[in-house]
Amino acid sequence: MSKDAASKGEIAFARLSDIEPIEIASHLSDPRVAAHMPLMTSEWDVETAAAFIAQKEQCWSRDGLGHWAILFNGRYVGWGGFQKEGDEWDFGLVLRPDAFGLGRRVTEKALNFAFADTRIPFVTFLLPPSRRNLGALARLGAREVGETAYGGATFLKYRLETA
Repeated sequence: MSKDAASKGEIAFARLSDIEPIEIASHLSDPRVAAHMPLMTSEWDVETAAAFIAQKEQCWSRDGLGHWAILFNGRYVGWGGFQKEGDEWDFGLVLRPDAFGLGRRVTEKALNFAFADTRIPFVTFLLPPSRRNLGALARLGAREVGETAYGGATFLKYRLETA
């Protein structure tokens, strides 16, 4: 998607349960997506996607917040949002390759939500070491915390104060 196309159009958040599992399975089967997801250790199919959706819906039930389906002009282009990890709200975003250009806009919309939500005093970001372009986090005001292990993989951890 060109920068011009990414700057136009409507971004909306929906529940992942509103998306057909085949859409999510197709998205997460793309090797360009998997390259930056060290916890992805198996193939994605409809059953895997349905289990993923159910797991994310449990977060909504438990915490009142979770990951959303990201829609651009009504079309599913990825998933992301906030998931509570212990006492921290971690932000994640996984876009389809044809929607990578929307990352900044989606992140800004989600962070505006976090700044307005009193449950979220700060947001953490866990990024795989394969991610090289980290300047956007600095521009947001996030500071590097260091490396952390999660699910058997190493991540670069950043924190952004929202309160």
